[in-house]
Amino acid sequence: QVQVEESGGGLVQTGGSLRLSCVHSGGTESSRTLAWFRQAPGKEREFVGGIWWRTGFTYYADSVKIRFTSSREITKNTVYLQMTDLRPEDSAVYYCAVRLQSIMGRAASDFHYWGQGTRVTVSS
Repeated sequence: QVQVEESGGGLVQTGGSLRLSCVHSGGTESSRTLAWFRQAPGKEREFVGGIWWRTGFTYYADSVKIRFTSSREITKNTVYLQMTDLRPEDSAVYYCAVRLQSIMGRAASDFHYWGQGTRVTVSS
């Protein structure tokens, strides 16, 4: 069983920055993909970005490309999402998800393990 836990959400002003963390544990496969999704009230959960644990390869949604960067710290089993130039439309609950394969998944159904989410609020 894989456990996933996000942290780092909070309130930030437009144009500000925030870094989210995702700690994952369990399972034996090193070829896993960790992805960030977000869900705003009344909206569907949407893909933000993903990273391959083994190689550090990253891929992003067009809406956040350049502004958001994902990275990993192997010794801490942690993935980060560095968010810059935040906008009110970035406000959402952000989720970290894991699949035990290296894929370029962008659908929530591509991922099997989820954290509880961390809330990001960007004030205008």
